[in-house]
Amino acid sequence: MKSMDIKSYLQNWAASYHKDLTTDILPFWMEHGLDRIHGGVYTCLNRDGSLMDSTKSVWFQGRFGFVAAYAYNHIEQNPEWLAASRSCIDFIEQHCTDTDGRMYFEVTAEGTPLRKRRYVFSETFAAIAMSEYAIASGDQTYAHKALELFRNIRRWLATPGMLEPKYLPTLQSRGHSITMILINTASRIRAAIQDPELDEQINQSIHDLQKYHLHPEFKALLEMVGPDGEFIDTCNGRLINPGHCIETSWFLLEEARLRNWDKDLTQLALQILDWSWDWGWDKAYGGLINFRDCRQLPVQDYSQDMKFWWPQCETIIASLYAYLATRDEKYLLMHKMVSDWTYAHFPDREQGEWYGYLHRDGTVAQPAKGNIFKGPFHIPRMMMYAYGLCNDICDTL
Repeated sequence: MKSMDIKSYLQNWAASYHKDLTTDILPFWMEHGLDRIHGGVYTCLNRDGSLMDSTKSVWFQGRFGFVAAYAYNHIEQNPEWLAASRSCIDFIEQHCTDTDGRMYFEVTAEGTPLRKRRYVFSETFAAIAMSEYAIASGDQTYAHKALELFRNIRRWLATPGMLEPKYLPTLQSRGHSITMILINTASRIRAAIQDPELDEQINQSIHDLQKYHLHPEFKALLEMVGPDGEFIDTCNGRLINPGHCIETSWFLLEEARLRNWDKDLTQLALQILDWSWDWGWDKAYGGLINFRDCRQLPVQDYSQDMKFWWPQCETIIASLYAYLATRDEKYLLMHKMVSDWTYAHFPDREQGEWYGYLHRDGTVAQPAKGNIFKGPFHIPRMMMYAYGLCNDICDTL
């Protein structure tokens, strides 16, 4: 592809991301999801945006708090977006925190606690909302709140017995999820406030990914391994989550970019992206498949061959980051393949937003626009990041 063609390709996509974000995705959630009575955001929306369940995901109070503030900072200074971010953060602070400082997983519309889990993802998403809001509003109080929450997260993870383990002591393991999410959490907070703990955590997570989770014998990054990276030959131990791994790859590329494209870190990220693409891309039907087994055995999870919205979004971001880092056109081809398939199947051209759950062949499995796990995060984040990356690449052509 000639440089002129590449520039035109990226400019067209940048315009598409901006238009879709500002005329479809954000308006859909501002109209149907934002709770203007109790504060925060609903996510359990039917295809037309009508509310199916008023239960609120605490994850998404933080996630939409981040998205709305990031849009304000990077797309346009829309005061309604800033107010939506603040609404989500206020709801978190008023209703979503238990007496031990940890956060709930689900609450009612009014904020009555319903469920608390052993994970700290509610807290990590709240932290990035606060830090992004600090940048948007200029109120550094929220950056300090984010940093304090981050320190608590690290303390809880390091204190035996503070968080209930996934397994009994007979099975010792470590997980990819918390390792990778702490890179992004620390990175987003660091954009608002500097602290050595943030860099320390990023370096620790990079070390742990490389030392424990990367398994060259399978050309895979594994979701669950032993304490010292041992291969666990069970259904869960063999699990590859391509979308998760690809998300990790762009977290690493983002950090590598800040380090002037540190060679080793860039190579690690590209290795993870390449391996995960090979495992995840469905050569028969297209799109990123949900789960694979590193020994090619049947996958236990019932959604194993479905196509979810978010792995496609993460691959769009990662492929653009990889092209920015390398100028290798195979990553532009990756972007084109995943984008063509995604935009042919996920957007709801009649009622707005995207479907979330497709069968392997791309037909819609169920038409709802949100639930406790799907809401205004992966899609708008992809559009904002991809818009910025397309423009950044074009500036260098």
